[in-house]
Amino acid sequence: MPAAYEQYLVPVVFRPFAEDMVAKAAALRPRRILELAAGTGVLTSHLLDIASAPEVTATDLNEAMVAFGSARAPGAVWRQADAQRLPFPGGGFDLVVCQFGVMFLPDRVAAFTDVRRVLAPGGRFLFSTWGPLGTHAFEVALQAGLERAFPVDPPRFFPTVPHGYADPAVVVADLAAAGLAVEEEQELTLQGRAASIADLATGYLTGTPVRAAVEARGDASAVRATVVEEMTARLGPGPVSAPMTAYVFRAAA
Repeated sequence: MPAAYEQYLVPVVFRPFAEDMVAKAAALRPRRILELAAGTGVLTSHLLDIASAPEVTATDLNEAMVAFGSARAPGAVWRQADAQRLPFPGGGFDLVVCQFGVMFLPDRVAAFTDVRRVLAPGGRFLFSTWGPLGTHAFEVALQAGLERAFPVDPPRFFPTVPHGYADPAVVVADLAAAGLAVEEEQELTLQGRAASIADLATGYLTGTPVRAAVEARGDASAVRATVVEEMTARLGPGPVSAPMTAYVFRAAA
């Protein structure tokens, strides 16, 4: 799964936002950075290039992602870690960053509270969430393809998890409950550029948790063909550019 995620999804969906987030991180001139849900290291590799040369500790709950990421961005210290129970002493980081990971946390207030614990006084928490599903053109087309492939009870991973934390007011309330003060909230729309819709569909179907649902419910190759056909009908075969909207938050300890 990490290889498919890195090859097909990172360049199109995640790298544009990583480039924006690292610019925001660099402006804070942090010395010690903790990254949560680092995945395959797309943001990690950018953080290592910040001119102030910060120390970067990258974490992920998934062992396979940690193994892949540590090879991709070996300049960081990599640790398997649960963001709700961080294995670090209090006050050890100037900046905690998380790109598109907080949506996966079962108890976000608990996780945000632990982020506050590991931040030094005056430290910052910088993170992003996806907007509603309808604001992400690639994933609207993908979900339509899944619903066509599974007319009864289609997989609902994308609407309910990646796009399931898409109300900024709820996010701000959770941060406040954890004792973090929001300094900045931005709605950010960037363009994703895919050379091939077929490859992008492969990335979504094999490089995300929807893979297990697809494999359990039917013929994965037939599902892929249906999804590719639907996505192509909506977006074209590629190259194609499509908008993706996220919310970016910066909070202070």
